[in-house]
Amino acid sequence: MQFQLPIQIKSPEKLINYRDQILLIGSCFTEHIGNSLSELKFSTLQNPNGILFDPRSVCSSLISYVENKQYKKEDLFYLNEIWNSWEHHSRFSNINADECLKSINESQQEGHNFLKEADWLIITLGSSFSYRLTSEFSKVSLPNGGGDLEGPGVANCHRAPSQWFNKHLLMIDETISLLDTTYHRLKQFNPKLKIIFTISPVRHIRDGVIENNKSKARLIEAVHHVINKFPGLYYFPAYELVIDVLRDYRFYDIDMVHPNYPATEFVMEKFNESFIDEQSQQLMEEIKKIVIARKHKAFQPETNAHKIFLKTHLEKTKELQSKFSFLDFSDEINYFKSA
Repeated sequence: MQFQLPIQIKSPEKLINYRDQILLIGSCFTEHIGNSLSELKFSTLQNPNGILFDPRSVCSSLISYVENKQYKKEDLFYLNEIWNSWEHHSRFSNINADECLKSINESQQEGHNFLKEADWLIITLGSSFSYRLTSEFSKVSLPNGGGDLEGPGVANCHRAPSQWFNKHLLMIDETISLLDTTYHRLKQFNPKLKIIFTISPVRHIRDGVIENNKSKARLIEAVHHVINKFPGLYYFPAYELVIDVLRDYRFYDIDMVHPNYPATEFVMEKFNESFIDEQSQQLMEEIKKIVIARKHKAFQPETNAHKIFLKTHLEKTKELQSKFSFLDFSDEINYFKSA
């Protein structure tokens, strides 16, 4: 008997391999994918602006890397005793404006350099809802003020009062226009870049169930329009795998919003099967053994059995390092040596 709906995932003509560089940007589900790839020694860079949800924020950030935009103090605002950027996640916020700018601009430079050489860009969109500062509060929070009707878009609200913002559900045509423009800028900057789109399966339930579904539907329609229009664009159905294949609340955390560990592992298995070449998948299995051994916590670390365990995995890690010199196993080698 068949207990799951089958889903056909179209693979690229050329698959990801260990020599490729992968930039990931978008919602928190982006980091599930990125952390999994990074742990298995793929060359990745995740979210140089921090977590982003809506197409406007994602596209604006990507163009800022293309242009290598460097931020100034007038781009920041002071709220709740810390300096923040409307275009960046709160992990960049700081009580010191200079430190805030330093971390932002270092990340911008890293994003610019990495994107220039990247082979793959994975974009995970989370919501069609976009927020803009009202004209009144943009003039308060930004030295240069806002526009006549409304201020600039924001990527993160930084717990500012809700009356500071206008909430807008992007129309499909608006998202298509954003993605279209960004695609051309990216390909002009890095012609070899290939792009994989995903829609986050995380439910934005604060908007309401119906509004969340409207939001996701608009993202799906816009993304497929762009994929069908341009070459070198692909779709990985992370959203459909959780919503339509797993389709059970036991695959969500207690908040009923975020997919849990089994769900994200299932999604990554499908990603690996569809987007990573066979030789790299075999190497991933070998690296996974090293990663698991590195995480192992011995109850009796002084025993000969544990010392043999460490020595065995040290030798295996050195062998992999010698065979695949472009990968970095220095942390694992140092751990097995010192432990």
